[in-house]
Amino acid sequence: MKHQKSTRSFASRWGFILASVGSAVGMANVWGFPNKLGSNGGGAFLLIYLLFVFIFSYVGLPAEFAMGRRAATGTLGAYRNAWATRGETAGKVGGVLGWLPLAGSLCIAIGYAVIVTYVLKALVDSLTGTLMTADAAAWFSSFSAQPYSVVPYHIIVVVGTLLTLFLGAHSIEKTNKIMMPLFFLIFLVLAVRVFFLPGAAEGYRFMFTPRWEALTDPMIWIWAMGQAFFSLSVTGSGMIVYGAYLSPQEDVVGVAQHTALFDTIAAVVAALVIIPACFSYGLDVGAGPSLLFVTLPTILQDIPLGQLFAVILYIAMIFAGVSSLQNMFEAVAESLLHRFPKLRRGAALGILCALCLGIGIFMECIDRWGPWMDLVSIYIIPIGATLGAISWFYVMRKDKILEAVNLGSKKTRGRMWYAVGRYVYVPFAVILCVIALWKQIAF
Repeated sequence: MKHQKSTRSFASRWGFILASVGSAVGMANVWGFPNKLGSNGGGAFLLIYLLFVFIFSYVGLPAEFAMGRRAATGTLGAYRNAWATRGETAGKVGGVLGWLPLAGSLCIAIGYAVIVTYVLKALVDSLTGTLMTADAAAWFSSFSAQPYSVVPYHIIVVVGTLLTLFLGAHSIEKTNKIMMPLFFLIFLVLAVRVFFLPGAAEGYRFMFTPRWEALTDPMIWIWAMGQAFFSLSVTGSGMIVYGAYLSPQEDVVGVAQHTALFDTIAAVVAALVIIPACFSYGLDVGAGPSLLFVTLPTILQDIPLGQLFAVILYIAMIFAGVSSLQNMFEAVAESLLHRFPKLRRGAALGILCALCLGIGIFMECIDRWGPWMDLVSIYIIPIGATLGAISWFYVMRKDKILEAVNLGSKKTRGRMWYAVGRYVYVPFAVILCVIALWKQIAF
């Protein structure tokens, strides 16, 4: 097999890991993980979640990295490449099917950009002091319930993120080498501040004391599996493009496990901020997006140096949001460039900008944003993730996927690794997809 080295390859192993962590770390870490931890057995949920993270970082995430690296391109080319191991006709089918998970990346980016826009608005109002004196609920409603109220912020978020993609992997790597360390540092600072809040100890006790009876509830296992699955961005699309920029000398299982480790640390540190703070003030940890824009501002207004910590919090969230958007946009851009070779990167990014703003501006109201994200999260993403899992472990020839995964590895993955992927990872993906569609659950 000939390996084509991308001109936009990551310069270092840690650059790749930080970019992958940046993709995985996002809003779901800040409000999704604490919410699910708080609603599903506390410490027991955490243990189940860690089990699934281990499984998915051992097979699912490395498979997506390997597929991207093997195809030397993003989603469309990777699916065609995997299916083509069964013949040219099958390859054409795979190339068509790859549009679904790719559409998922674009659709989630459109909705995600709206939340990052809200975060930028919160950051600006924290800097000016407006957020510190306003009723948090009324302040949030003043723009989340009003159409076209944050258009300038929206433009800044989308255009600013796309500008970081002009040099492909090089600019993604450079920006994440700054954003991700600062994200972790900022949340550690916030966690230390929360530690001194009265009543915070109850939050820690809740987080780390397993309620073992929760282990008998099948839905807690499902919620933990779903959180692990999508927190790692194993969606059959986004991580493929980063794999395309990965050196042939790197072990995909090793870098996947490092990515999972830092993503998990980010989720736990976020929970160490959110849950004790909510316990201290008697607030609902399961508030969803309003957690960032109503619950936390209410707390920050009441503590010494609250404005400073508000600025710190929203800067961290900007970093998390932009790094995730980079992955979503890059997945689409790289696939377009591969599918249409005459298309220039600048033109591809311009198309993405027009689509994201042209559709996203009409979803700046939270009541329009919610149904859009439900559509993407319930239907497109689970189906796309399942399609990817089946493609790697049931359609693609066994010898070809093992060859791709073992490239650059000092430890050969063989029958056991493949069996875990085929008989554990794929069924889990199918189960999540069926439950999402059947019960209309957005994981």
